[in-house]
Amino acid sequence: MLNIVLFGPPGAGKGTQSQKLIARYNLVHLSTGDLLRSQIAQGTELGLRAKQLMDEGLLVPDEVVIGMIESQLANNTTAAGFIFDGFPRTVPQAQSLDELTRRYDTGVSCMIALEVAEEELVKRLLERGKTSGRPDDQDETKIRKRVTVYNNETAQVASYYAQQNKFHGLNGIGAIDNIFGQICEIVDQHLPATPVADSQAAADEVKA
Repeated sequence: MLNIVLFGPPGAGKGTQSQKLIARYNLVHLSTGDLLRSQIAQGTELGLRAKQLMDEGLLVPDEVVIGMIESQLANNTTAAGFIFDGFPRTVPQAQSLDELTRRYDTGVSCMIALEVAEEELVKRLLERGKTSGRPDDQDETKIRKRVTVYNNETAQVASYYAQQNKFHGLNGIGAIDNIFGQICEIVDQHLPATPVADSQAAADEVKA
C-alpha cells in the first residue's frame, strides 16, 4: 500500500498536488481540512467547535482529528493507498498515525514537504480568499498566525520522518506540472514492490 504524507504550510499548494497524485496513483484523499469543513457544513457539535478554532487559525485537538482519520482507514481497507493532506500536523499525531497504519499492516511510505517562503504564502492565501469564502484566507494577521503555528508545531513533524529516512523537501514555487514531476520521482521510489520473483517462480513451476 502506498501512503503519502503531503506536507507544507497553508497556501503551499498541497490541495492542487494532492488531486494530481490521486489521479496518477489511484489513492484515497484524506484531507483533515475537508473532513472538518464537512462537519461544519452539517452543523455538528464537532463542526461548530472546529469552526471556532479554524477561524482563529488554531489547530483542532489531536483526539478529534485522529478519530476522523481512523474512521476513514476503517472504511477504505481495500484502497491502493492514501494521501494524507494536512495530517499529521504534530509529532504525537505522526506517532498515532504510525500506530493506526500498523493495525492495517501498512505504514507511511514517504513524507513530501512543499517549502514556500512566508511572504509568498500570504500573497497566495489573500488571493485565494477572494473566492474561497474562508475568513482565515481573508485576514493577513490570521494568515501569518497560521504560518507561525505551522513553523512552531507542524514543522517538527519533518524531523520525525527524517529520522525514519522518509522525509523529502521540495521547492513549492514554480510551475505546477514541474513540481508534480519532482513529486512523482520521489513517490516512484517508494512504490510497493511487485512480486516479480514469486510470479517467475510460479511460471517456472507451471513449465516444469
